[in-house]
Amino acid sequence: MKLVHRSIERDGCGLVDFYKSSLFCIFSYINTMYSNCRVIALIPDESEDMWHAYNLISEGDSVTASTVRKVQTESATGSSTSNRVRTTLTIKVETIDFDTQACVLRLKGRNIAENQYVKLGAYHTLDLELNRKFSLYKPLWDSVSLERVEQACDPAASADVAAVVMQEGLANVCLITPSMTLVRMKIDITIPRKRKGFTQQHDKGLNKFYDAVMQSILRHVDFNVVKCVILASPGFVKDQCYEYMIQTAIKTDNKLLLDNRSKFLLVKASSGFKHSLKEVLQEPAVLAKISDTKAASEVKLLESFYTMLQLEPAKAFYGKKHVDRANEALAIDTLMISDKLFRCQDILKRKEYVTLVDSVRENGGDVKIFSSMHVSGEQLEQLTGVAAVLRFPMPELEDSDDADSDEE
Repeated sequence: MKLVHRSIERDGCGLVDFYKSSLFCIFSYINTMYSNCRVIALIPDESEDMWHAYNLISEGDSVTASTVRKVQTESATGSSTSNRVRTTLTIKVETIDFDTQACVLRLKGRNIAENQYVKLGAYHTLDLELNRKFSLYKPLWDSVSLERVEQACDPAASADVAAVVMQEGLANVCLITPSMTLVRMKIDITIPRKRKGFTQQHDKGLNKFYDAVMQSILRHVDFNVVKCVILASPGFVKDQCYEYMIQTAIKTDNKLLLDNRSKFLLVKASSGFKHSLKEVLQEPAVLAKISDTKAASEVKLLESFYTMLQLEPAKAFYGKKHVDRANEALAIDTLMISDKLFRCQDILKRKEYVTLVDSVRENGGDVKIFSSMHVSGEQLEQLTGVAAVLRFPMPELEDSDDADSDEE
């Protein structure tokens, strides 16, 4: 994500200086309407940036972006013709739709700036596109949103881990980015059963499956960026697949696979489904290989929380009520919170979570915002989306739970 313009004043006012732009009148109009707005202009340059944009844009925000509109013109003779024109619109967002597989962000709302093709107040849909600038206007930029902008504009943020979880006939090829786990391809091939004395069809089916996995890795994994490619499966499927790939690479002189064979890591998994990634990422060998990635730190942190919950339950709590009370006592050492809570349509609820994050940081605690698109984030959501490890035990929180259940 490229940051084109950022206007953030201490008093919350925003000013956009587009004196060289033909959009000056539109931005002036918006600034007049939203004198207390803060404005940030961004250019998404890779698919994951759409995920950051999805987390940044909320209902009620205003977005300016380029779009294509179908326009009908009527000639003097009465005949009408239609053609498509590119124009710039500013809409007040009412609906946000994010396609995680295609990484496309679609916004719907009313036009709030004058335009020769679209009337004021008319509904329109904006598709945010790669390498096209959009400007985001918010009545208030809170600390979580600003942190998201900094994270999105960090050039080091990239998909540095790839994983293939598989079993016979089934494989999920995934890219693990700092913010999400993307299933790039699902391979499902029927493999004939072994018959006594006749294994040719079975072997043929396996080779077809391994070849599909290899082609998918070559198509979706950028070895210039990826630090580690995890092959995970129950039994010996991963070993046979790796052996097939290396033998095929030697026969076909595929230097890409041969030069990067050290990046492959073979790990045991319970199945070939995506949820097996959780156990795969907890393997010590995997953690050592990807120790500097966000995905690994989230998994490790959640694992330590579960351990604390078993061994010292008075120092590990989840649920907003308990976490709020622990924060009031300045007891939170590490706060874990799902980014899904910051996309809440209820503005007051969102403010509560932002206030919690700011308060924990002010009190010297560490805050980890988990991505809901990671397996670790999905697991945290099962614990209400917010959990905390405390500096000191608070058994009174457990007692209050028992008291509440007695009252019920």
